[in-house]
Amino acid sequence: MARKPNFLVILIDDLRFDEFGAGGHPYMKTPHIDRIAREGALFERAFHTTPICSPNRASILTGQYASRHGIIDNVARDAASHRLPNYHLELQRLGYETAHIGKWHMGNDGKPRPGYDSWVSYDGHGRLFDPQLNENGRYVQHTGYITDIMNAMAAEFIERKHERPWSLFFAHKAVHPDAEQAADGTFTMDGYRAAERHKDLYRNGVFPKKPSMMSPAEVVRNKPAWAEAFELKQSEKSQALLNAIHSGKQEEIRLRACMMAAVDEGVGMIFDALEKTGQLDNTFIVFLGDNGYFFGEHGLGPERRFAYEEGIRSPFIARYPRKIKAGSRYRSLVICQDIAPTLIQLAGGKPGSQVQGRSLLPLFAGKRAGWRKSFLVEYWAENAMPWLVGMTYKAVRTDRYKYIRWVNRSRDGELDEVYDLEKDPHEISNVVRRPQYRAVRDKLRRELRRLAVEAMGL
Repeated sequence: MARKPNFLVILIDDLRFDEFGAGGHPYMKTPHIDRIAREGALFERAFHTTPICSPNRASILTGQYASRHGIIDNVARDAASHRLPNYHLELQRLGYETAHIGKWHMGNDGKPRPGYDSWVSYDGHGRLFDPQLNENGRYVQHTGYITDIMNAMAAEFIERKHERPWSLFFAHKAVHPDAEQAADGTFTMDGYRAAERHKDLYRNGVFPKKPSMMSPAEVVRNKPAWAEAFELKQSEKSQALLNAIHSGKQEEIRLRACMMAAVDEGVGMIFDALEKTGQLDNTFIVFLGDNGYFFGEHGLGPERRFAYEEGIRSPFIARYPRKIKAGSRYRSLVICQDIAPTLIQLAGGKPGSQVQGRSLLPLFAGKRAGWRKSFLVEYWAENAMPWLVGMTYKAVRTDRYKYIRWVNRSRDGELDEVYDLEKDPHEISNVVRRPQYRAVRDKLRRELRRLAVEAMGL
């Protein structure tokens, strides 16, 4: 009988879909991360369904939409996050040794959660340097750069002797800046900081301007729902927060790339540990982000919460030679909820009816018939950024179109947005009022209603 595979999920905080080498970044070098894509698969259209840290992490772990699992924002939902139907609980029942190393951030409590035999995390966002870590229920003070510390812990876990197949959820703090978060979700930022050895990388790097990188005034002409938010964003408090991380500037993009250098080194360490112990080809590796990020597209930044492609698309690559042909590229619509059922099925289990994602195994086998044609994106306005009050939305994304419904701002749909992604991939022209798109708009509205009801499990 073939051995059950090990599972390794590598999660990066705030990483855009194009923010690594194989994803198309113009100057960032990530040779070890790129190896996952080269020897496995790159999913060209993978998405987050609530593009913000806590809800999307919960969606990855449960295979559910936020409407169902209930972690709908970044407020400290500590108790709820202790009760998530996490896929590691099912893996334990299937005979797996399970571990979490890194950022949890579903609630500010970094204490161990159910489903894990081994636990390392920290409260809230943690600190980039000299972090205090919760190791199996006990807080331990460390010295050094958090990415390096986490990398060493992940490699050590892989190299130790295992009597059972294992599953490691390895969640980096990078590329999130240092931040202090209050219980209501609001926070102050101290900025991006790379490891000392990487701080001068990419000194002359320039990220090219995209057509959608435009001024707020230009954006509002096609996206009137943003008028009030952009006005509020000009407050002194808001501008101080933006300036702290060089928001929308080349320096922000460069510093994030510098932080990724240590992440890539860690992936190299993981490959070494897997090869040294003879586990590489028996380990299913997934690398992704927890939400997208805007570099000024649609006038947005420092932001990730909204349904434009930069916010919802995820870097998503996977390696497992038993099922995935090297160099594969997939264009099917994949969502982060698909990870949980994929791992459960590979472990020999059957995903429960509460799981809303789909196993990726049919795609790996070339069976695309019956795959999803649309998915829901949902966001509930919170207080984390002072200019976002009232920006609750639900959206539907199909192979070609996107419809955004501003739930508590749009009377009779006058602020809604529709984009023809085939003709307008940068989502500049809102065609919601154009007569030739009326039938498309009405069909998307019906599909959104269907998906919203389905997401809640009704």
